[in-house]
Amino acid sequence: MRCAWVERFDDQDPLAGLRLGDRDVTPPAGWVPVEVVAAAANHHDIWSLRGVGLSADRLPMILGTDAAGIADGREVIVHAVVADPAFPDETLDPRRSILSERFHGTFAERVWVPERNLVDKHPDLSWEEAACLPTAYLTAWRMLTSDSKLSTGDTILVQGATGGVATAAVVLGHALGYEVWVTSRTGEGRAFALRIGAAAAFEPGARLPRQVDAVVESVGEATWAHSLAVLRPGGTVLVCGATTGAMPPAQLNRIFFRSLRVIGSTMGTRDELMALQDFVVAHVRPVISRVRPFADLPAALADLWAGRTRGKEVVLLPGGPPRLG
Repeated sequence: MRCAWVERFDDQDPLAGLRLGDRDVTPPAGWVPVEVVAAAANHHDIWSLRGVGLSADRLPMILGTDAAGIADGREVIVHAVVADPAFPDETLDPRRSILSERFHGTFAERVWVPERNLVDKHPDLSWEEAACLPTAYLTAWRMLTSDSKLSTGDTILVQGATGGVATAAVVLGHALGYEVWVTSRTGEGRAFALRIGAAAAFEPGARLPRQVDAVVESVGEATWAHSLAVLRPGGTVLVCGATTGAMPPAQLNRIFFRSLRVIGSTMGTRDELMALQDFVVAHVRPVISRVRPFADLPAALADLWAGRTRGKEVVLLPGGPPRLG
């Protein structure tokens, strides 16, 4: 089948290890095949190409965590978290993984997953929109709902507003009724955030008009001190990534003296993916940068690596099933 995989790692030039072509896959016993119609790119794919979170003994590995497609006649969204069903919250399984880490991912004409990892796609969502939800939007959704303890009207700061999860947090936060502030290094990035729902945009490290109730933190070392400084007493920093480094000074004195909450968050459960889809259908749509043919996946990942994307990069699989919705 046609697919895209990691052939080798290259930390400085991730795309050098990307291959597109035909491969045979032996699926795990009992897993369900999904004919992929649309798949979306994430920074997770870039990290995998750089050798972060993926070991050399698992190569070649088909990339991709996001997909929407058809399984036995059903239009479905693929939930990317593979976990022991004994855990009611899949994200708490210490042996969990997401597609393209231990099991082949979604940048393929067909992906296999456990039956429980299928969510019926709502007919009001396009394939492209549905494919955006399982990773960045699900992560942002969990952060802003069950993990944050926020209320309507609260103010949140999203660090690095043009990243995948950050963009999703702006869109969803605005729709949830929060006042969303953002930081971005460029005027163009700040203008983009304002267009998609941010109420205010600032340069990184800027002094804010007032303290905020929560910070969405995916940047890490470059923004950590600012994230803690701008929180009100009792506020929450929601951590889902550390793209600039994972070892900033902890500032434990600030955390305990101001009773700050530090919450780690990643992905979400199948039930949360269902709730996210219902919310998106009723209130908002994912921001899509470009929709491209599958052959242009290298260009999509190159734009993602270079920081040129504003919204999700989506690819349509070749020779896939009829686009029913």
